[in-house]
Amino acid sequence: MTDAQTTDPAADPEVTPDVEAEETKPAATADDDLEERLVAEGEIAGDYLEELLDLLDFDGDIDLDVEGDRAVVSIDGGSDLSKLVGRKGEVLDALQELTRLAVHQKTGERSRLMLDIARWRRRRRDELAALGDKVARRVLESGEREELAPMTPFERKIVHDAVAAVDGVRSESEGVEPSRRVVVLLG
Repeated sequence: MTDAQTTDPAADPEVTPDVEAEETKPAATADDDLEERLVAEGEIAGDYLEELLDLLDFDGDIDLDVEGDRAVVSIDGGSDLSKLVGRKGEVLDALQELTRLAVHQKTGERSRLMLDIARWRRRRRDELAALGDKVARRVLESGEREELAPMTPFERKIVHDAVAAVDGVRSESEGVEPSRRVVVLLG
């Protein structure tokens, strides 16, 4: 037997190369890994929020989902949930940050998790998309730039996306937090 025969697995019919074994197994993709990580984030967040609701003696159904590249946790069904949203979503934003910190503490990874309570974010997203479209069309017609009220980064992103869908106009963010706002101009 030569050296080539002893080191070449193809030369020995009893030896199956590792390459063949890898080809028969389904390959784990980066998308699968991301999905698993986001599902795990959602489960950690759900457990954290369930404990919080119990401590506060609030009722609510927790739903876990993955949208794009982020975990989404929704709480619906309780009559007191508006207290967890607060004025202009301020309490909701604080709870989202606390939930992200809880996930970070367990995983060691920064989370982009989105928390929605009583469908407040979903309704707000729809309102802002309609506002962005309306203002974009008004600017297109009048030719005059329009400044909107200060918004959070989440809100500005929705408006920017809505404006981008209208040909002939564009949007920019101006100012410094917390007074940063969207400005819509001719494109």
